[in-house]
Formats: sequence, structure tokens, C-alpha cells
Amino acid sequence: MSKIKCDHCHLEFDEKVMIEDDLGGEKRYFCCKGCQGVYHLLKEEGLDTFYDKLGDNKLEPAVAATEKDDLEKFDLDGFEKKYVKKSKEGLNEINLIIEGIHCAACVWLNEKVLHQTPGIIEASINYSNNKAKIVWDPDEIKLSEIIRKIRSIGYNAYPYDAQLQEERAVKARRDYYARILVAVFATMNIMWIAIAKYVGFFTGMNRDIKDILNVAEFILATPALFYSGWVYFRGAYYGLKNGFVTMDLLVATGATLAYVYSIYAMITRTGEVYFDSVTMIVTFVLVGKYLEVLSKKNAVDTIDKLLGTVPTEVTVIKDNEKALVSIEAVRPGDLIELKPGEKVAIDGTIVTGSASFDESSLTGESEPVFKKEGDEVLSGSICLDGVVRYEAKKDFNTSLLSNIITLLEDSITKKPRIEKLVNRISRYFSVTVLSIAVLTLIAWYIYTGSFEKALIVAISAIVIACPCALSLATPMATLVGINWAAKHGILFKEAGFIETMAKSDMLVLDKTGTITEGKPKVVDASFLKEFDRSFLYSLVLTSNHPISRGVADFIKDEGVKTLELENIESIEAKGVVAEYKGKRLIGGNPELLKEKGIKFEYEGEDSVFIFAIDDKVCALFELRDTPRSGAAEAVKKIKEIGIRVVMLTGDNEKAAKRVAKEVGIEEFYAKLLPQEKAMKIEEFRKEGHIIVMAGDGINDTVALSLSDISIAMGSGADIAISVSDVVLLDEEPKTLYNAYVISRRVYKFVKQNLALSLIYNSIALPLAVAGFVNPLIAAISMSLSSLLVVGNSIRIKRVSVSVSEY
Repeated sequence: MSKIKCDHCHLEFDEKVMIEDDLGGEKRYFCCKGCQGVYHLLKEEGLDTFYDKLGDNKLEPAVAATEKDDLEKFDLDGFEKKYVKKSKEGLNEINLIIEGIHCAACVWLNEKVLHQTPGIIEASINYSNNKAKIVWDPDEIKLSEIIRKIRSIGYNAYPYDAQLQEERAVKARRDYYARILVAVFATMNIMWIAIAKYVGFFTGMNRDIKDILNVAEFILATPALFYSGWVYFRGAYYGLKNGFVTMDLLVATGATLAYVYSIYAMITRTGEVYFDSVTMIVTFVLVGKYLEVLSKKNAVDTIDKLLGTVPTEVTVIKDNEKALVSIEAVRPGDLIELKPGEKVAIDGTIVTGSASFDESSLTGESEPVFKKEGDEVLSGSICLDGVVRYEAKKDFNTSLLSNIITLLEDSITKKPRIEKLVNRISRYFSVTVLSIAVLTLIAWYIYTGSFEKALIVAISAIVIACPCALSLATPMATLVGINWAAKHGILFKEAGFIETMAKSDMLVLDKTGTITEGKPKVVDASFLKEFDRSFLYSLVLTSNHPISRGVADFIKDEGVKTLELENIESIEAKGVVAEYKGKRLIGGNPELLKEKGIKFEYEGEDSVFIFAIDDKVCALFELRDTPRSGAAEAVKKIKEIGIRVVMLTGDNEKAAKRVAKEVGIEEFYAKLLPQEKAMKIEEFRKEGHIIVMAGDGINDTVALSLSDISIAMGSGADIAISVSDVVLLDEEPKTLYNAYVISRRVYKFVKQNLALSLIYNSIALPLAVAGFVNPLIAAISMSLSSLLVVGNSIRIKRVSVSVSEY
């Protein structure tokens, strides 16, 4: 019985077991109902061009989704808590690994099918690791239905797990290592044979012995080329299949030509064999590629460390009993106990106890921060001493540490404009190199009459050219830069924002909460009469107004007590009135005192809080929103690197002028409404400026959205993370300056890498074409050029960001 091919999976089976299907008058054959169902589905959806893209690739037979009974687990609460993230818009998001993807056609098919599925908002698949990011509306479709859809077209999916992916990466590195061992073994032994042949060339060697040595070289070179070098044949095949000429094709072509010619020379006993060049091309390029993989792994260790150190369980206190609970099961309001050495997994507020916390992984600051009852603790920080209990304010998926990890993962996958341009150049570069190699072969053959000489020169030209270094120039530098910035508390949400910020020539700053603390502080206090300060402390505690809080902070260390006041009346934007044992307590601005029949004049420029008992003024406090520590120095340094600094504020002219003078800003605009700030940004853009704006991410949303780069200052602000392009995890002005230094340094190294790769190719390729380079030197040079780019990129972080180079 003859075998025929299944029209879906392309596997061959006996004709008698095949399912025959008459589709539109044309006979089709399928090995199972699963494959038949997938074929019909793709035909109905208009996606049958998938088979053109698939070519001769073979797939696993498609198992009908109904044959699997484990889909229900994807809709269980426990599964959702562990793997599914929920957005504020009510959408669900998950990262899946798609099993069965063999090529770009598989990626195309899965994305097309998912995009056409109602309820799925976003579906993007990374071909390099088969990781899919899927966003869907849970009101329209369940996760189990999404998995069923993927299975229905012949693939499978399971949740992305960092630990499993690490195991997969280790397996891939072991595979590389095994291939390198075979290649190195073959190369070392061939080198000994080559030495014997070279000695024999001068001392005289019997032709039969030379033939035996040629066969020995052939035996060693064959596994080196087809086992160790298989990665290049595979890469070249998939590249050509999808219309790309890649570095893999150059290596595979060069090594194969040398191998085929050497077999010809060995059999015909004419000319020299070049099996040593075959093994060395494979070995040196493979070792270079392996070191490149290790360097990339080292560059993304920030994410791996963050993922690897996230605790999987926390101690939750419920009904005075302790229980270990998975972090996915914790909900806002749960009481969590934290002991020395433990990492905070979920954001919250301390309820009892106090301790010092290491926040260096978030803010870059090495000094521990002391926190007590009422203070916030951030996920990612480490409790150094003391035992505290805190109330969870978020779940794990919305906590700061989870947000940081997500931002870092997303930023690495998004390419800057310069990288997209370089990638387009690289595609044409490889085609150009192959064309030059063909012309070189023809020219040298005409010039020398020796096909052997012409072929070796052409092979050298193919091998020495390196689009790999050109392609690595930008992504390697931005990868190192993103992670270096993260260690200093700076999160770039896309790699492209590094390029934009590096080119920026203008910084626009909001005043309140950005340049200043955003919290009024007492700068001068006048006590006009003796009184029990517990009266004042108790009164200001009844109000949440920033002015009242500023006064409370000023006097709380005076040994005061909290009293139970009566008839508390809070007057909006004016102050507060209360009674205590027959005494009337009044605190607020002059307008409030006037309303209560108390005459008092104040002519200063600062905000003022006046305290009176009955009808007598007892104390006066002048408050001011003071600039952040280090703001003046940061502004000075930013201006020194050629940035025009402007301040926009809604405050009055006098207050704005005072703050601008204190921090060294000459250009400022006051009394601006939010829409007027946005209009100012548009004016600056019309002048041709590339604008970076730093604000609080709330009041300045419109202006931030119009700037080229928007920066949110402050850790843990959800709105700040959502509206900004760059997030500064601390509130230090120096971090804003550091963001400029890092982005400019990274962009500088991107240009250095591009220059290195272009200079290398402009020198190496002409030398090879001219016949000054043999295939061995070409292979070594090609690997070194890639490693040079990688090594130069790693140099980015070998400098302190506290001192500018610019």
C-alpha cells in the first residue's frame, strides 16, 4: 500500500488509514479528524495561505480539542490568581508559551486566528522564545476557550513560568556546549593532521599517506559541519523561507562551499583540501555565538534576579493565627507579618512594629530607610531588623515589584527607531555580501585561471562579512542600558525612549511635587502667648489639609498629647474649629479668624496658620512648599549638559518666582491651568524642541501626553506608571539628572557600536576580496567583531552616573 501525505500536518501514512475529503471537487487526505478540522477551519477563515508559508515543514497531528478534558482548570480561581493579571479597564492578561511553533508561518497563523477571535484585544508572539502575550475581555471569552482555539489549529499552550523558562535556557546552553565540544575536538585533531601535512610538504610525503590524511580530515569535518553547524543550516533555511538572507546563510554557504570543494579535491586527487577551514569556520563562529548568548543572559540578569527573589509565600495573620499563603492568594486588607531578612512581596501600610528597610533594588539608594506604624512599605524592599505587621493595600499583580518586572520585560522587546533602521540595512547587507562574493569568484578565476584560488577568496569574503555585529549594535547597548537604569531606580517603558531622551534639548518641570516636596513645611513659628500645645496638636490632627499636617509635623515632638475634642467643624480651605472643656479652639487662615470675630493682619507671602484660644491669638506659623533636597544641584547639572530648563506651575507669580530662584531656573510660567500648560508644550514643540516633561502624573496628564518623553516622579503611584514613558522610582531630583546621563551614554555607545561594525566591514571585506585573508582568519575576525560589539556594550555601566561626561 502506498503512502500519501496529510494535507495539514504533511506527515505520510498508508493510504488505507487516511480520511478522504472532497473539498470543492478537489480530493484532500487527512491522517485524523483533528487535521481535517483544522484544514476546514483555516479554509473558512480565509487563512489557508498558511500552507504556502509552511512549505515542506511537518507538524504534529492536530488533536481535536474535545479529546482533551483539562481545559476547565484554566478558568479556576486558583489558576487565575497565579497567572492572570487584571487591568483597571477590566481586561485580563496572560503570558503563554505556544508549543509546536516551528517557524514564522506558525507565529503568523496563531496571531491571525487569535486576532480574529471575538473578545481577544491583543495577541503577540515572540518567535525567539514562543512566548505569547494575550489580552482579552473576560466578559466575552474565557481563557479555556482561548486555549481551545489554539489547540484547534494544531498547537498547544500553557502559562509562562520563569523557572521553567530558565530550565529551557539551561537546556539550550547545554546543546550549544555539546555542539562546541564536537567542533573543538574535530578542529584540534584536524590541526594535528594539518601540521603533519605541512611538515610533509617540505620533507616529502608519499601521495597515499596524504590521501589517508585527507580522508581522516573528511571524517572529522563531517560531524563538525552537520552536527555542530546545524544551527546555521537551520537558521539559513528559515531565513530564506521567509525571504531573509541572514548571517547564518553566510556561514553555512562559506563552510559548505569549502567542504564540497575539499571532497572534490580529495576524490580527484587534484589541488588542496580545506577541511581544516570548514571546522574552524564552524568552531570559531559557534564559540562567538555562544559567548554572545552568555553575554545577553548576563545583561538581563536584573529581571532574572527580580523574578528569582520574589517570595512565593507570605505569613498572613487571620483570627490571631498565622498561616503561610501564596502571594497570588493575598488580597487587599490582609494582615501580613514580616521578619528580619524577608522581602516585601506586596505593597502595604505598617500596622504594628517598626524596622529598617533596604530599598536599594527599587531606588538605588544604599542607605536603609526606617519605617514605623502608618508608613508605607513597597514590594521589593527587604526588612533588615525588627518584626512588623502590615496591611496589604494591593494584590501581587498590581504591586510595585510586579509592575517593575512587567515594564522591564516590555521595554526590552520594543525597538528604538535606530535599531529598526539598522535591521533594514542588515537585510540588504547580507544580499550585497553574497553578490560581492560571486563577483569575486568570477574576477579571481578570470585573473588567475585557478578555480581553487578563486573559490577560497570568495569563501573568505563570505565568512568575514558580519551583519551580526551590525544587528547587535543597538539591541545589545539598549539592553545593558535598560537594566543599568533599572538598578538606579529609572524605568524606561520602551527602549526607544532612551534614544528620544538622549536627543532631547529641553526639560519642562512641574513645580509642586516635582521641584518641591509637595508638602508645606513650617519655616517660621511665632508663639505669642503661653498655652498647652496639646490643644493645637489635637486640633490640627482633625484635619487632612496639607497646611494642618505641616503644623502637626512641626509640633508633634514637643511631648504633646492627643485630646478628645468636641463640636469639630472643618471649614473648607480655611481651617478648623473645635471645643475642649468649654474652650473654643480656632486654627486656620486670617479669613477664618475674621469670620469668627478675631482681628489679625498678616502681610507675608507664605501660607499662614494662626491658632487662637477663645478670642486670643496664641501662635502663628508660616509654611512654605520647599524645594526638594538636591533640586538646585540637579537643575544646575542638567543645564550644564546643554538642556533648556523651564518651570510651569499653577501657583501665583510670587511663589513661582521664589522657587525658581532657589533652584536656579530663569524661565518659568505661573498661574497656568492644566490646558494652558498643554498649550505651552505645543508652543515649545513648534519651536523645534524635543521635550522631556517631569510631573506628578495626575494634574499634568494633558501636558505630559503632548511631550516627547513624560516622566513621573515617585514610587508606587499607579497613575504615574500608567501615563508616563519613564518612571523614577524615588523622588530625588538627582535621579532625573541620572536619567539624562544614562540615556546619553547608551545612545553614545549605540553609535560607537555602529561605527565599529561599519569600520570593521569596510576594512575586512576589501582585504578578503583582495585575497589577503584566508577562511581561518575570516572566521576568527567575524567572531571577534561580534564580541567587540558585545564587550563595548558591557562597558556602558562601568561609570558612576553621579558625574557627567557631557
